[in-house]
Amino acid sequence: MTAVRPETTARQASGAAFPTGFVWGAATAAYQVEGAAAEDGRTPSIWDTFSHTPGKVLNGDTGDIAADHYHRYRDDVALMKDLGLKAYRFSVSWSRVQPTGRGPAVERGLDFYRRLTDELLQAGITPVATLYHWDLPQELEDAGGWPHRDTAHRFAEYAEMTARALGDRVGVWTTLNEPWCSAFLGYGSGVHAPGRTDPAATLRAAHHLNLAHGQAVGALRSVLPASAQVSVTLNLHQVRPLTDSPKDAEAARRIDAVGNRIFTGPILDGAYPEDLLTDTAHLVDWGQLVHEGDLAEISRPLDVLGVNYYAPTVVSHSADGAATKNDGHGASDHSPWTGSDDVAFHLANDQLTAMNWAIDADGLHTLLTALAAEHPGLPLMVTENGAAFDDYVSPEGKVNDPRRIAYLRSHLDAVRRAVADGADVRGYFLWSLLDNFEWSYGYSKRFGAVYVDYATQRRIPKESARWYAGVIQDNALPSAG
Repeated sequence: MTAVRPETTARQASGAAFPTGFVWGAATAAYQVEGAAAEDGRTPSIWDTFSHTPGKVLNGDTGDIAADHYHRYRDDVALMKDLGLKAYRFSVSWSRVQPTGRGPAVERGLDFYRRLTDELLQAGITPVATLYHWDLPQELEDAGGWPHRDTAHRFAEYAEMTARALGDRVGVWTTLNEPWCSAFLGYGSGVHAPGRTDPAATLRAAHHLNLAHGQAVGALRSVLPASAQVSVTLNLHQVRPLTDSPKDAEAARRIDAVGNRIFTGPILDGAYPEDLLTDTAHLVDWGQLVHEGDLAEISRPLDVLGVNYYAPTVVSHSADGAATKNDGHGASDHSPWTGSDDVAFHLANDQLTAMNWAIDADGLHTLLTALAAEHPGLPLMVTENGAAFDDYVSPEGKVNDPRRIAYLRSHLDAVRRAVADGADVRGYFLWSLLDNFEWSYGYSKRFGAVYVDYATQRRIPKESARWYAGVIQDNALPSAG
């Protein structure tokens, strides 16, 4: 394993510093890095099934081995320590802990997370656990999946048993990661597992994910110490109209409703927005879908809100909806934007990552400051931010990635500016620690600060890892020179 050494650079003026105690971390997700897909009692999740279905994932790639983190976690934690990380955000595989989504936990599955968290704590790294990063046990999908209300109850049970097992080690818990993707990409456009394309099922899934979150918050608080922190992570879309025309403003309103407020409304404000209900009334009967008491459960108080950001969402009115398929989330004949077929999507600029996502750090600043203004007193955490580029190993054995360093510099500066403007941002988690299985793109996209040679599983910290280590060491951005 190649060591990571922080850069020593001149500091900018004191304005480049982050608040004392700012949390510096990196993140991964179970199916993307763990591998060991059939070991120690683990059974298939929807992503196992999806990735093994011909034509669903580029090059037929699967997460069967991934970055082999299940077997190499000790080396990976040592790498994190060398990097200077203060926290590691990982997800728990539901299929590893409770293989069918029902019944008692499998201790062999929990033991992996016990070992991982012990290793992190010994290294002085805070473990941050996410309970769900898209890997629903296949048996629960066979029983109806997230469009089925019972799945929310199953999730709360899983959350409680996991917290009972790890609550003495883990003090920060996230219920769901990006429920928008679970609902709208999994059941709307079908580019994510389970690959269904049913607009009504998409909305039912969104509500039951919200309900699962709320019930899980209650379950977590019932077993965790009072000092534990509970959160949810949302990939909120920083929506912009292409022009100042009324029709483009209406397009932005629609996407904000179905992309953001379908989650922030019930979770943070205790109600679904009326315009969302009107926009989608032809697809579901919300009065029947939302039971008495649901909103009170969904809106249980949070200790922190996780925010994932990669690129802004620029929209316009489209008479024929022709551009709804080009929204950056993957090609499909079905739009994930349920009830918004007359909206077109555009790139914010021509500075693109390997994902063809526009690089626009101002969108992160705008998103954080808007959240702070709309929900004063709610601490925020950037739980994912990063970029994929076409990385390769040089003849000297190095991975030089200056574009990622530039990306990180601009986005960390956006976070710093948001803090200066009054947003209570407590930390930043780089996506991702390791190159990994990038969902329907397979292994073709590299987001990691650490390069993974999948043939040998060798880890090579990229130059951006060295740069990030310097930021962590100094709690400040280096000078641009």
